[in-house]
Amino acid sequence: MQLGTPLSASATRLLLLGAGELGKELLIAAQRLGVETIAVDRYADAPAMQVAHRSHVLDMTDPEAILAIVKHERPHYVVPEIEAIATSALAEIEAKGLATVVPSARAVQLTMDREGIRRLAAEELGLPTSPYRFAGTLAELEDAAAALGFPCVIKPVMSSSGKGQSVVRGAAELALAWQEAQTAGRVGGQRIIVEGFVDFDFEITLLTVRSAFGTTFCAPVGHRQEAGDYVESWQPQPMSDTALREAEKMAQRVTDNLGGRGLYGVEFFVRGTEVIFSELSPRPHDTGLVTLASQRQSEFDLHLRAILGLPVEPGFRRPAASAVVRGKRLGWGPVYSGLEVALAVPESDLRLFGKPTASKLRRLGVGIACADNVEEARERARRIAAAVGISPAP
Repeated sequence: MQLGTPLSASATRLLLLGAGELGKELLIAAQRLGVETIAVDRYADAPAMQVAHRSHVLDMTDPEAILAIVKHERPHYVVPEIEAIATSALAEIEAKGLATVVPSARAVQLTMDREGIRRLAAEELGLPTSPYRFAGTLAELEDAAAALGFPCVIKPVMSSSGKGQSVVRGAAELALAWQEAQTAGRVGGQRIIVEGFVDFDFEITLLTVRSAFGTTFCAPVGHRQEAGDYVESWQPQPMSDTALREAEKMAQRVTDNLGGRGLYGVEFFVRGTEVIFSELSPRPHDTGLVTLASQRQSEFDLHLRAILGLPVEPGFRRPAASAVVRGKRLGWGPVYSGLEVALAVPESDLRLFGKPTASKLRRLGVGIACADNVEEARERARRIAAAVGISPAP
């Protein structure tokens, strides 16, 4: 394996489609290995753009725009970070040999759409999942909810961080949930998935790395959500050896089917020793931000190393937790305070993402802490996040 020098004829170039906080950490890891980085998003000054060699603003649902930027930049690797991407362009990039799509065009096409990955997992691979239906109209949603019963969970097939997601407890709430899914998802006018409610003990993300050296699993990451969006995570999540082995077996089955190299975030519900497949992301996972403290190689290091064909070794260090710093109001150029209090918490760290605008509940940063045990780490991470004040620019 050889790597060139950035901004030279020998450069190894990585183009990121979606320049949020996860992409920012990936590009920082890439910069450390001398990879030339290009960040692309639909708005200017996105977090990853602030650390990239170059950046571009474009409509990533436009396949011609994606093809044009790839032909212009000539990257060796194209790495999607968000769902709202014209995946047909990725297939063309791969077919024409313009770049390596990470982990592969097929994997991105199937996993960026909840319908694709759910049908693969449940109908082709036979993995246990929650009961589900898909709907393209309000009438179809009403029929699906009647079949599955209440409560049920409604999600756009293309969304992340809980956007457009609702828990519906009765038929009277369906019209509002339909409207929320259509307006708050990544794209408008899309189909939705309706899921029967699963009574589980806890949720995990099993970070699964496919590299040239085989499949590697990180210690399970536990997490808590509010309105479908992660608000805290911790590693490791205590669970039985039986359940962990089953989760690893299921994660390997689905990621082997998808193929390619890179890190997958595979989510499961766990109930006793029973493991139920939930979702999958073909990239670093938001709950995996905790690995910035808990592992020798974070999920971003692992993703990059797998992409480049380098050895991977998570190297779990110490129990750790993360807690999200969320916006409280609208505003451009938010100002942060209380950092001296936040960083006085023992074994603390803080990532402020640098998003140009704040809005209510928008993820603007994350507090991270280590401790002798998970519960103490969670308490420390929550203290860090709570100490950070956010106010409008003067």
